[in-house]
Amino acid sequence: MTIYDHDVKALDGTPADLHNYEGKAALVVNVASKCGLTPQYQGLERLHEQYADRGFTVLGFPCNQFLGQEPGSPAEIAEFCSTTYGVTFPMFSKIDVNGEDRHPVYDELTRTADAEGHDGDIRWNFEKFLVAPDGQVVARFGPQTEPEAPEVVEAIERILPS
Repeated sequence: MTIYDHDVKALDGTPADLHNYEGKAALVVNVASKCGLTPQYQGLERLHEQYADRGFTVLGFPCNQFLGQEPGSPAEIAEFCSTTYGVTFPMFSKIDVNGEDRHPVYDELTRTADAEGHDGDIRWNFEKFLVAPDGQVVARFGPQTEPEAPEVVEAIERILPS
């Protein structure tokens, strides 16, 4: 299985199909609106805009598991992301990324270790996973790693489909 084989909902609660992103490189990120790392939305949006025409997307999954830093309703999250950071990349419904109720997408993602060898549980908001066009998770970046850090950009450029 890949992340594309799991049911998800769009931020507005309607069914969404991750298969729509097969064939693209994707950076999957657990996001939060009230976190010290929230300004990373800017870099995520710039990556999305820069590489969208080359088969790349950012996929945002709001999560409220880290000190309640994503307390908003879907409408509040959408408005905040749009008006504060101009987010245009796909956002999905709020999920758990750790624990007994961890979403199956994150069961797949957390099997991959980062450069320091950390796998398993998500450590904080804005942990990033790079998924190749074939659905394989090829890299994991810690929350403190900026979206436009050289190691992230280089990894994205290596797997772009076009």
